[in-house]
Amino acid sequence: MLPEPDPTLCRALADDLRSAGFTGAALRDAWGVQADDAVARGLRGPAERVLDGRRDALAVLGRLWGLGVAVPRPDAEAALPSLGVQGAVALGLARVDDDRVAPTVLVRPQPFADAEGEVEWWIASDLDEAALGGPLPEDHVLGVGGASQTLARLQVTWRGGTALDLGTGCGIQALRLRRLVPRVIATDISERALRFTRLNALLNDVDGIETRLGSLFEPVDGEVFDRVASNPPFVITPRVAGVPAYEYRDGGLEGDALVASVIAGVGAHLAPGGVAQSLGNWEYRDGESGLDRVREWVGPSWDAWVIEREVLDPLAYAELWVRDGGTVPGTPAYARLIDAWLDDFSARGVTGIGFGYVLLRRPLAGAPTLARYERVAGGGESVFGPHLAACLENHDRAAMLDDEGLASAILRVAPDVTEARHHRPGEESPSVIELRQGGGFARTIEVDSALAALVGACDGDLPVGALVGAIAQLLEVDADELRADILPRVRELIVTGFLTFADA
Repeated sequence: MLPEPDPTLCRALADDLRSAGFTGAALRDAWGVQADDAVARGLRGPAERVLDGRRDALAVLGRLWGLGVAVPRPDAEAALPSLGVQGAVALGLARVDDDRVAPTVLVRPQPFADAEGEVEWWIASDLDEAALGGPLPEDHVLGVGGASQTLARLQVTWRGGTALDLGTGCGIQALRLRRLVPRVIATDISERALRFTRLNALLNDVDGIETRLGSLFEPVDGEVFDRVASNPPFVITPRVAGVPAYEYRDGGLEGDALVASVIAGVGAHLAPGGVAQSLGNWEYRDGESGLDRVREWVGPSWDAWVIEREVLDPLAYAELWVRDGGTVPGTPAYARLIDAWLDDFSARGVTGIGFGYVLLRRPLAGAPTLARYERVAGGGESVFGPHLAACLENHDRAAMLDDEGLASAILRVAPDVTEARHHRPGEESPSVIELRQGGGFARTIEVDSALAALVGACDGDLPVGALVGAIAQLLEVDADELRADILPRVRELIVTGFLTFADA
């Protein structure tokens, strides 16, 4: 078990890391771009070769805690003048083997930027497969992985009084939420994870984070929050002997029941206007859409925006997560685990597994006005949080307008929107007109000439109704019929961020 972190020792470690210039940019410069890419893929050899022979503090700490490689004790002592090797051992970050210091955890720089500016934290977590040289233990506490980074990019930047990080792991989401609220409750079923969270908060001098041990919402029974973030253990894992149940990714329930419990239960812990955001997997069973199943979990009481990014077939899903645990493809163990996953899916009639993002909000008053369940494949590595926040604000404003109010509104096309027209050879009129988003979820939608003309004319000058009338006259169509057809589509363009209110 990781020791309870000592604040004095954490401050000493932070001083040493700072003195060594232990930053992400410095490490990339030290071992080079190619080696840095290899480290991101779990290959530490190229970086080891570059740093071999260097005894400066950055290189020593980079090998020890960046790569998970043992270093000579004299080099470690020199690199840790404030903490010392014995201090690192007392914190549970290293052990001494003869005259070498071996890492027991990883400590890596993690840059982050939001509306408050840029910050870089040091995040401690368990040794990865490359450092261990084999599969992970089941109580492994994951560092800042791809799912954590995805959830961070999704977070809307609205402030509040309190926040909940459900299933905190190493505590990265709690640290990020703390930049928006003065008090964060971080929960997990793993005491080891909570100790990492406390260690990382102390190491980065972040206060206001309280940790609580327990499953799902048990540790916060009866409490409500303005913000909730959860990267839950959503991976669907067979409940059979011989299949590792990694705490960081497996919630211990059958199929997607853990994700269903999070989605169904979080609304009761939202204050009025509060927002919960999470990641999740959901199953497609015997022809039933996974998004329809998520809709049932949400129920009718909350605003909901659910975005499905991809759907994997059972074999692809099984291979993804068997490899994630460190089991080598082509081995008997790999084949046995794949079979266990496929048998599990077959027993429930699972034909596909969706992955996506869930945003729920408790209305400030009245009935919910937002219920979007959609597939959106674009966006890549974009920072979605500001885009989602702007779309929600646009939705709220548009929802208060009837058609007359919308016709009176003055709109502006978003600055990242472009138009593409496709012509058949020799034809004057385009056969296809597309509007494309450069940011956000990088949506591309096909529009007709009337809607394209309206979007092109939304320059913050004339109201929508006047533009519709002019377009109807130009196209020689009935103005009332065009208005009835085009206003619902204008609402959709507002919610998805193609159009915005001119005075926003």
